[in-house]
Amino acid sequence: MGQKVNPIGFRTGVMLGWKSRWYASKQEFADLLVEDQKIRKYVHSKYKFAGIPKVEIERTRDEVKVVLHAARPGVIIGRKGEEVERLQDELQGLVGRRINIKIEEVNRPELQAQLVAEDIAEQLAKRASFRRTIKRAMEQTMEAGAKGVKIQLAGRLGGAEMARREKQSTGSIPLSTLRAKIDYGFTEAKTAQGHIGVQVWVNQGMFEDESDGADAQEGQAQKKPKRSYKR
Repeated sequence: MGQKVNPIGFRTGVMLGWKSRWYASKQEFADLLVEDQKIRKYVHSKYKFAGIPKVEIERTRDEVKVVLHAARPGVIIGRKGEEVERLQDELQGLVGRRINIKIEEVNRPELQAQLVAEDIAEQLAKRASFRRTIKRAMEQTMEAGAKGVKIQLAGRLGGAEMARREKQSTGSIPLSTLRAKIDYGFTEAKTAQGHIGVQVWVNQGMFEDESDGADAQEGQAQKKPKRSYKR
């Protein structure tokens, strides 16, 4: 099961929040979903080098709030915030609604699976050795504090005639443990021989429990005293 299910989708609604937070009627739902996809696609295509692993969207009746998580926020902000204003105008023209952009910096990009996958894809596109690239990426991620990492490449690796899969992992990757904070990223490396799929799983540790043990004990139902039967 762990190999077939997207770890983020598996935990969404249980341990993770949704990336799009809004409510709509059945008539509007499909159109708003397409709008979200347009916003994400436009942002990722325009700011490839800003290192954006995640785009969150919140909607109110008046505006659309777009939260960009970026490893290099300066690329998006620009001088005196000019680039943000330009992006805001472009997105408003794209979806026809008022857009409010918020930018949050990613503290440790080496732990973001999507950014690790994009870095590997960039190296493969420059004809770097895929084994050396995987090894370097895994070392950097583990040094940044990850509990485990798994990387899988699929395609014509090294310019081979036949496509194949190569997989390497280190540390612990408990894919079926819901409490495990597993980040997942996927991208494609565009090489001269064809596209190579890059999948990355990063174990960032465990989700913190909201309640401690004392609260859990208090919340338990009291055990009924055993009834004594007289003969």
